Amino acid sequence: MRKALFFDIDGTIWDKENRIPDSTREAFRLLKGQGHCLFLCSGRTRVFIPDAKLMPLGFDGVLAGCGTYGEFQGEEKFYYRIPLEDIRRTNDILREMGAAYVFEGRHMLYMDEERFPEGSMFPKVLNERLGEKVVRVTGNEGSLEVSKFCVNYMDAQERQKALEEEIGKSFTIIHREGDFMEIVPKGFSKATGIQKICGILGVAHEDTYSFGDSTNDLDMLSYTAHSVAMGDGAQEAKDAAEYVTTGLWEDGILNGCKHYGLI
Repeated sequence: MRKALFFDIDGTIWDKENRIPDSTREAFRLLKGQGHCLFLCSGRTRVFIPDAKLMPLGFDGVLAGCGTYGEFQGEEKFYYRIPLEDIRRTNDILREMGAAYVFEGRHMLYMDEERFPEGSMFPKVLNERLGEKVVRVTGNEGSLEVSKFCVNYMDAQERQKALEEEIGKSFTIIHREGDFMEIVPKGFSKATGIQKICGILGVAHEDTYSFGDSTNDLDMLSYTAHSVAMGDGAQEAKDAAEYVTTGLWEDGILNGCKHYGLI
């Protein structure tokens, strides 16, 4: 019987240099040969998912923005946009606190580079990869199309706590590895995205599998009937998963699929 498999991108499909192991490519080929349905399931919003590099691997659908967007076979199935008045109010809070942040939408990313610490690579990477699809927050406050955002870690715990108190009622704050917080509207996660797309497509819960490595994968790994954490991923992900496979460059996805008899 056909299964639905949901794969995180960063740290699961590819490494920090966007390199994909040959064994991962082979796993996807074999999964498609078995008739299984494959989804990208990412914290990245849709604009930041490079189709040319990923969709030819055999993916049938995309869940993006931590469950705020879903598509199947190129057709958008759902999307949540934070109300403009809410994101403008959030923007005022972030500015007052001196935060560095990126608002993330379906079609654009919004960022004021000067807010980031000197030497930060994050703005440079976004500009290099997305070019004109990255625009300033300043000057575009009346047209912000945002479904989630990320904040560079504040330079003191007291400021982080103050930020959480200001926005915590409306948003879920995910502390990521490295130097940023991923912030998602309440009620949305990778798990809710999976639940919604499976409801639309009629996929039974017992036929769902997920693969992830990080803290924004915890809901997904806990929700699907079967879940796989990468062996070189975060300990929190390993604790949440049903099965821990080998590392990304140790045939992790291929071995995870073999463990469940999917290929």
